[in-house]
Amino acid sequence: VQLQASGGGLVQAGDSLRLSCAASGRTFSRVAVGWFRQGPGKEREFVAAVSWGGGTRDYADSVKGRFTISRDNTKNSAYLQMNTLKPEDKGVYYCAAGCPYGSSWMSCLDNFRRSEPNYWGQGTLVTVSS
Repeated sequence: VQLQASGGGLVQAGDSLRLSCAASGRTFSRVAVGWFRQGPGKEREFVAAVSWGGGTRDYADSVKGRFTISRDNTKNSAYLQMNTLKPEDKGVYYCAAGCPYGSSWMSCLDNFRRSEPNYWGQGTLVTVSS
């Protein structure tokens, strides 16, 4: 699976932004997808993950209630809707995939939270001005 994130940009605090992740390959629907970010001077961190069919989602506490992860397997795409953006949301955002269909979701989530999915795309920069 090859992934490419897009949709980043410069916004003001309180604004919204929608990131997209385009995937190639016929196995997209058989992997879980996650979003990660790396702020200036910070380590890459988990943001959100969605299960193979999109029915189960999980979020980092810092974005819960503001961000929504989704996917459309018919379009080989995943999305991250980001609302009420804050300056601390600034960073390079990456989409990633891994965890084959049929795996335990809890083990998948653990894998994602440790930033260990198998496939990574290039990131897209999100800048939030105060």
